[in-house]
Amino acid sequence: MAGHLTGAGPRAAQGAVAVVGAGYAGMAAAVAFAERGTPVSVFEAGPVPGGRARRVTPRGHALDNGQHLLVGAYRELLRLMHTVGVPAGAVLRMPLEIRMARGFALRALPLPAPLGLLGGLLLARGVSFADRVGAVRFMRAQRRQGFHLAEDCSVSALLARHRQDGGIGRHLWIPLCIAALNVAPARASANAFLAVLRDTLDGPQGASDLVLPRVDLSRLFPEPAAAFVRARGGDIHLRTPVRDLAALRARFAGVVVAVGPHQLKALAPELAFETAYEPIVTVYLQYPAAVRLPRPMLGLEGGHVHWVFDRGRLAGEEGRLACVISAHGPHEALGHDALAARCARELADAIPGLPPVLWSQVIAEKRATVACTPGARRPATRSALPGVYLAGDYTDPEYPPTLEAAVRSGLRAAAAASEDLRAGGARG
Repeated sequence: MAGHLTGAGPRAAQGAVAVVGAGYAGMAAAVAFAERGTPVSVFEAGPVPGGRARRVTPRGHALDNGQHLLVGAYRELLRLMHTVGVPAGAVLRMPLEIRMARGFALRALPLPAPLGLLGGLLLARGVSFADRVGAVRFMRAQRRQGFHLAEDCSVSALLARHRQDGGIGRHLWIPLCIAALNVAPARASANAFLAVLRDTLDGPQGASDLVLPRVDLSRLFPEPAAAFVRARGGDIHLRTPVRDLAALRARFAGVVVAVGPHQLKALAPELAFETAYEPIVTVYLQYPAAVRLPRPMLGLEGGHVHWVFDRGRLAGEEGRLACVISAHGPHEALGHDALAARCARELADAIPGLPPVLWSQVIAEKRATVACTPGARRPATRSALPGVYLAGDYTDPEYPPTLEAAVRSGLRAAAAASEDLRAGGARG
């Protein structure tokens, strides 16, 4: 269904709930409601589910609006993918491997956790032995203090405190920080970074695995989730923006609002708050079909591009490379054509022998994530409006804004709403 949800409309079934936004947070909440047998209706302004992680089709090319990387520690997202029937072949799962186009390489060893990572650190190439030993000591020190600081600080300050700001910082910790938090280390929350290290590098067997999507981001979870919800009697309304939250509250016993913070200003001014955002730019470069990277993903250093993914190896899009540029930076001063040309030059410098680019597409998400900085506001799941619950990666109490954080937030919102409905505490 499509349209604008502005009027009060008929009252929904008793105990029915609404979800505003069909991104990963909203669809996680909808799946949780459907599993409980709670009637649920999802309202999404866009033509496809996925929110800030969705399929787009510029100039007829089906692309993701940003390249995403999952890890084995994303337990809730991977569990829900299994629940809604996403096939195992939708992702490529491989042991942790961080490989720069030149020099640095780290691969976890096939040993029980955490020996696999510690052994991989000791055998890493491209940094001194002293750096490798220092990295192991750094991880052991964080484990002793529970991967949490009593007083948060920047990632840069944390690394300097433990003498991890040299070669190992440049090749390992800083790229991990930018990839996981989407914030430069000088501004990034050390506690959020440590939560990632705890659950991935120090997590159980398989937690540090790289999980690379082989299908577009809408097919990876939101579309199968929508089918799951429909099969259990729920409704999915695409191209149906919600203009009046009060009207929705009058129709439903509870409402999960799973939109970005900037959208709260128009939808629910009482809940809006100011926050900073960080962008992610993905530059797709189409080469002749024979072009392949030596690995599904490679890191680049010293330029604009942080990571490049081989879409041919991952999704059968032969010759297509996806360059990812995270957080604010000098690339924002370039126009799309100039940025694509710059990315092509950086790839050519790092990977000799690349032929000319056939076509390019730049996709910039200016509000890709909230800024994960020390002291950043994390709103509670239960909002100040009775019967209204907030979901979104920005609400996670400890995790950076990732797909896993989004899914966790949706599950928390559904659990809180269900608890209140059972207690009779939610009202329209």
